Amino acid sequence: MKMLSRMFILCIALSGVSNSAALITVSGYEGKAVGISCSYGMGYDSYEKYLCRNDCGSNDVLVTTTETSKNRFSIYDDKEKRVFTASITGLTLTDAGKYWCGVTRNGKDIYTEVKLLVGKDSCCDQSTRLQSYEDGSVDLICPYKQKDQDNLKYICRGNQSSTCLQQALVTSEYKQKGYFSLADNKMSMKFTVTITSLTRKDSGPYLCGVQRKSDLDVFTAVSLEVNEWCCVESSELSGIVGHPLSIQCPYPPQHWDNRKFLCKGDHRKNCTDVMTQSRFSLQDNVSSSSFSVMITRTKVEDAGTYWCGSDSQWAVGNFTKIHLSLDAEHFLSVGVMLPTVGAIVLVILIISVVIIYKYKCRRAQGTKIQEKRNQTKVAGVEEVIDVADIYENQGAAACSKQETSKWHSSCHQNDNDDVYQNCSTTEDMYCNQFYLKTAKR
Repeated sequence: MKMLSRMFILCIALSGVSNSAALITVSGYEGKAVGISCSYGMGYDSYEKYLCRNDCGSNDVLVTTTETSKNRFSIYDDKEKRVFTASITGLTLTDAGKYWCGVTRNGKDIYTEVKLLVGKDSCCDQSTRLQSYEDGSVDLICPYKQKDQDNLKYICRGNQSSTCLQQALVTSEYKQKGYFSLADNKMSMKFTVTITSLTRKDSGPYLCGVQRKSDLDVFTAVSLEVNEWCCVESSELSGIVGHPLSIQCPYPPQHWDNRKFLCKGDHRKNCTDVMTQSRFSLQDNVSSSSFSVMITRTKVEDAGTYWCGSDSQWAVGNFTKIHLSLDAEHFLSVGVMLPTVGAIVLVILIISVVIIYKYKCRRAQGTKIQEKRNQTKVAGVEEVIDVADIYENQGAAACSKQETSKWHSSCHQNDNDDVYQNCSTTEDMYCNQFYLKTAKR
């Protein structure tokens, strides 16, 4: 009987040791969540399960299936699969360490050891910098360790470790995807990711990742800069429609014997050679490693982007990109201003002519009036003189008479006094004439 009791206790002990020896490694990233899944044997479906730390004392229990949620911890028991999963949210670096999955039972509980790894969710302190050009291709070379030869390799954009595998652009299992391809050279322990048909949008950080099942994935960082496809130089040039214009194009000295050309288009792929037009002429200056293209008379449609070069293979750096702008507003403004100025000048001339004409008319009229006045004055003077002669001959006799003397006296006292008071020296003639006419009456 004692023998059977000892064998029973030994079996239980061995069972406990066996379960605790099955180490589970789980990894997660700072700020993220992680799930720790632990299996259990048949017959324990209705038993309480829990997750604990350290020595798994009463104060070390984090969450149980009796109380399924507590702070950042929660637990779920899938009885059909006989697996319970404890989840931890908002991971911190201090969460890393040893945990225990436990099953409560009479006597000693069943434990499974768990090792939790927590890494930073950003990578890396150092990165490899690469440069390339639009429409070209680039190779991103990612080294790894020998123990990772058979592990999954992948690459993603950005620097977030936790989501890199889920957002992988290409992997060692799926080696081709769009413009991305992956080749793994296990001899050199490097895998290469090739990106073709580059655009400026391909610039940015990349992570080369190697998956590790029992550890955090390993990453190397690459920073890619895709530059504009160019050029010995890129410049802006302006001119005026209808005027001649010269375009200067430098080239590498080793291209002194190459055919030089100038083409027009927004992109080098669709530009059209303009040297076939008679308005364009090319002159090569080998000593200065440059050539110039002269446009004899520019047109509005000549504005745009030009590419001048000396390499038909369009090697990067062997061309000059020029953006030509032509000002037609100058001519439009002159065309609008000329009629306007002409109209204003015409109006001024008309007004001037009218003023001069009126002035001359008034002057002519004044001259005629003056002439008439002079004629009238002369006639009056002559008449006065004639009358004076009469008075000179007859004055004495006429004035000796009483009636005549009385009338003359009355005339001088009444009418002639008023008339002569307001007469000037020039007007005396008219007063005398008035006097004579009055005397005749």
